[in-house]
Amino acid sequence: MFVPQSGKEHPPEDADVLLLERIAEGEHAAFATLVHRHSMRFFRVAYRFVQVKTDAEDIVQDAFLKLWERPFIWQAGRNAAFTTWFYRIVVNLCLDHTKKKCPLALIDDHWVPDEREMQDEVLLIREKEQLLETQISHLPERQRTALNLCFYEGLSNQQAATVMGLRLKALQALLMRAKTTLKDRLRFMLEDTP
Repeated sequence: MFVPQSGKEHPPEDADVLLLERIAEGEHAAFATLVHRHSMRFFRVAYRFVQVKTDAEDIVQDAFLKLWERPFIWQAGRNAAFTTWFYRIVVNLCLDHTKKKCPLALIDDHWVPDEREMQDEVLLIREKEQLLETQISHLPERQRTALNLCFYEGLSNQQAATVMGLRLKALQALLMRAKTTLKDRLRFMLEDTP
């Protein structure tokens, strides 16, 4: 079973290119090293899409297995940097997964009191974060993808545009529409609360 690795250090792209050349020759150790280096990065993006740990793990595992089975699908110089290209693979698998699964949206209108003692500020922050996550999940797929890549994964706008197969201006328009929609929805919801 796939287990995401922790850590935020990302090796230089040159190191990935060398590993990919060795993977193309069938070297298992190189593949294991590449998976170890990048599994957590891609797990985070998959989890933001599917919100289920085991599904996110399966998606990343499938993406890496596709690379192992067909190592020549990525070619240095012809494709974008490995990580940018692989983000696209993972995002596409996530989008396919959510289309297949189509879970029913649960309306969380039943409040269950938390008996633990919590600071009011911490509780308020968590409620706002949950409200934001809910509203992000209701955005159109492309706007949600752009937000996830740029704000949660820290990709530059250009990298996110490459992952999504868009021009930079199109990605920026998606981000602007997503931010405007979220701002309007959240303002409306917060004004409605007593």
